[in-house]
Amino acid sequence: MYFHPAEESDLVQYLNEEVEDYFVALSGEQIIGSGGVNYFPAEIKARISWDIIDTDFQGKGIGRLLVEHRLAVIQRRADINTVEVRTSQIAHGFYYKMGFSLGSVEKDYWAKGFDLYRMRYSLFGK
Repeated sequence: MYFHPAEESDLVQYLNEEVEDYFVALSGEQIIGSGGVNYFPAEIKARISWDIIDTDFQGKGIGRLLVEHRLAVIQRRADINTVEVRTSQIAHGFYYKMGFSLGSVEKDYWAKGFDLYRMRYSLFGK
């Protein structure tokens, strides 16, 4: 389990009130993955969030494709030079492999046993 059940209401709020760009991965007509982007031009950064991959499709490169796609979309913006992700100890290794570096860790941030890992990715050429 990558998200604590108590975070479900946070996802609903994000989708209803906070989402700016949101992408889905399909297999035929089935949604097999999704992930969002929010932009903070005053801070010259973007944040990718709520990466969700159907358990039947995990480990098949779908998450990597979703991250790569969002990084390409973000990189087209002249007002953004850094991408951050806020994740947990469960998924931070995935983002590390994608080129993100660890900024800080906050224990039990999302819920008990779900630590916050703040990670950053620098867009080259900006």
